[in-house]
Amino acid sequence: MSISEARQVLRGVGLDSGVVDDVIDDFSRRGYLDDAALARVLVTSGVERKGQGRVALSRALAQRGIPRDLIDDALDDLPDDDDERALEFARGKARSMSRLDHDTALRRLVGQLSRRGYNGAVAMKAAKAALREYSFGGSTSGVRFVDSD
Repeated sequence: MSISEARQVLRGVGLDSGVVDDVIDDFSRRGYLDDAALARVLVTSGVERKGQGRVALSRALAQRGIPRDLIDDALDDLPDDDDERALEFARGKARSMSRLDHDTALRRLVGQLSRRGYNGAVAMKAAKAALREYSFGGSTSGVRFVDSD
């Protein structure tokens, strides 16, 4: 829990502003509340478990009330491998899009990457590379099945 979140919870139970400040100070001094440590954990988790990009990570930390300087510090510790992480995510998703035409697959994949917090250029580059690897749009057997009503 961030300091901001803890402050909201304590105010929500009706504690005085001075009491809230005292509790926050005490918990911070004891190490129960540490926004810098929380930011590092959330960045690591967002990257490893969710495959998030810098934009999504920054937004998630800001929503938790973590100060901008601590967000920047946590993101600075992150290796600059957005391209690689985006491509890895795109490769995994490209497999499931084999039944789609190239343009639809590209649009959906770029959208998924963007929602994960990758900027437009990174998302487009990764999507195109992953789809190229799985030869979307290339001629395969020449047979195409379409849904008909």
